[in-house]
Amino acid sequence: MGVFNVQMEVGCPEVREFVVVDAMVDTGSSYTVLGEDLLADLGIRPSERRQFQLGDGSMVEYDMGEARLRLEGNELNSPVVFGPAGVGSLLGAVSLQIFGLVADSVNERLIPMPPIRVRPL
Repeated sequence: MGVFNVQMEVGCPEVREFVVVDAMVDTGSSYTVLGEDLLADLGIRPSERRQFQLGDGSMVEYDMGEARLRLEGNELNSPVVFGPAGVGSLLGAVSLQIFGLVADSVNERLIPMPPIRVRPL
């Protein structure tokens, strides 16, 4: 699994004012993580608190909320984790799935997810 950076826009779902952030794409991370200071500046408020396991095995608790993201020409709401103030932005797997994108780590870009086969109803 490789990591690379992409630009995305982040805004408050109600206000629709966006800022551009440089986010590290990390498919090993479930959720998109943004600094609590950035989210507060955008007017995004936490809606719940969850426990997370970090890469070193330690457990932490962070707030979660919902942000409006613009990515690859699309605009959708996505759950986000309120990381510590000043933390680097991270684009996680849940947001990628919401947008129907997968990481092409070799070419360091996001590409549309291949069509998913479903059993006929």
